[in-house]
Amino acid sequence: TGEKPYVCAECGKSYPNLSNYNCHLRTHTGEKPFACDNSGKNFTHKSHLVLHMRTHTGEKPFACTDCGKSFSLSSTLTRHHCVHTGEKPFS
Repeated sequence: TGEKPYVCAECGKSYPNLSNYNCHLRTHTGEKPFACDNSGKNFTHKSHLVLHMRTHTGEKPFACTDCGKSFSLSSTLTRHHCVHTGEKPFS
């Protein structure tokens, strides 16, 4: 329905559910509750910790269909595709 009943008292942003609201509050508090056991780095979002863990595990789930090279981030694979297409999206 588009309702966003959770409103931040600090900045006025609103959110549709409590989970998103609580994540947003961390931008104001600086809380980083998700810690890496290997490096000691802390993250505001669990998904950021999951991505970080790939630096330790070496997991590279995104493979190029043209050459087979693998990447840990989908955005890196997208950028890599320019090698094959010759596209220069940032020029």
